[in-house]
Amino acid sequence: MLWPWSSPAPFITLRGPRLSLRLPQMHDYAQWYALRRASQDFLRPFEPRWTELDLQRRVFAMRVRRAREEAEEGTDYTFFLFRGENGVETLVGGITLSNIRRRAAQFVSLGYWMGQNYAGKGMMTEGVAIVVPFVFETLDLHRIHAAFLPTNAASRRVLEKNGFVEEGFAKSYLQINGRWEDHVLMGLNRERWETSRFAQRQGWVA
Repeated sequence: MLWPWSSPAPFITLRGPRLSLRLPQMHDYAQWYALRRASQDFLRPFEPRWTELDLQRRVFAMRVRRAREEAEEGTDYTFFLFRGENGVETLVGGITLSNIRRRAAQFVSLGYWMGQNYAGKGMMTEGVAIVVPFVFETLDLHRIHAAFLPTNAASRRVLEKNGFVEEGFAKSYLQINGRWEDHVLMGLNRERWETSRFAQRQGWVA
C-alpha cells in the first residue's frame, strides 16, 4: 500500500537548474563505486567507518533494494545526486532523508555526502534546495533536522544557505570514523521555509 505521502519508488525524480535527484539503480554501480573509492580519504573524517568490502556489487544491490523498499513504505528516501551535461548523468554525491516520523512529530533527518572532485562548487547547496520542497510539499512534513561536525564549515554553509538555523549541540552524537563525535544541530521548519520563500518571491532577500 502506498500512503498519500509516498510515491512509486522507481519514478521519484527531483530536478533543479543543474542537478537531479533520484533513487539509486543497479546501473549506477560503476559510477558509485568509482566516486566513493576515489573520495574515500576525503569522506573518512565525516562518515561512519567503511572499507573496500562495503563497495562490493552485492552490497550495492542490497542498498538499491532497501532504498526502494523504504521509499515505497514512506520511511526513508536515499537519493543519488546527478549533474546533467549533454544528456549524460554524472554522479556527484547523495542525499538521504531518514527516520521519517509522523503523528505528532512530523519530521525527518537530512544527511548528505559529496564526491571530492565536486565539493566546494555549490552543488550540495542546490541539492538540498531541491529536496526541501519535496519534504514540505510532497511528504507534508513539518521539520527537517540536520547535524554536522563542529569543524565542518562547508556543511554549515550548505544548511544556512537553505534557511536552517542552529538549534543545539549534542555531545557524542554520532559514530564517525569509529569514534563518537560531537555535532552541531540545525533545523528548518515549514513556517520558516514558507516565509523565506515568500520573501524571495517578493524580492525582499537575495
